[in-house]
Amino acid sequence: MRRFKLQVQMSVDGYMAGPNGEMDWLTCPWTDDINAYLDALTEPVDCIVLGRRLAEGFIPAWAAGPEGEDQASIDKMNNTPKVVISDSLAESPWENATVMGGDLTKTVAELTSRPGGDIITYGGATLAQRLIAANLLDELHLLVNPVALGSGLPVFADTGAHQKLHLVAARQFDCGITALHLEPKRP
Repeated sequence: MRRFKLQVQMSVDGYMAGPNGEMDWLTCPWTDDINAYLDALTEPVDCIVLGRRLAEGFIPAWAAGPEGEDQASIDKMNNTPKVVISDSLAESPWENATVMGGDLTKTVAELTSRPGGDIITYGGATLAQRLIAANLLDELHLLVNPVALGSGLPVFADTGAHQKLHLVAARQFDCGITALHLEPKRP
């Protein structure tokens, strides 16, 4: 079966964005060591899963070829098929993207049972929280930035229950970000 991965940037106090979705706190510029780490993480990926709100910015931004990104990364992002998780869209307005809705557990089971490489999601916040809370991810790659926000959009939803995780690896990069590779502890 395919591995389903989450990659998300977060603050040390657990937020992926500020209270109004602000992303101005991210550590930049990235250094060669983190770029190599992320290239290795995404190399086996052949499907990107996004929430609708993130897709609205993510897909057009990569289609425009973001400044500072190398052409290989731009091509990888644009050429990798995308699945947008949404109950409000009937069809995809974007090239190389399909829409799936309904029961999230069934949707993920269908995606992971298909032949192919790994699947990655970058969120957004609502989708990432739902995937973590439902224990639907195989790997969590949390890019912890050296900043505390105090409030914002949390990576982990308040489910009222503990979510046990196993630390597979931790690595600090020259830009100040620390990557935590975690996997859910499953019964």
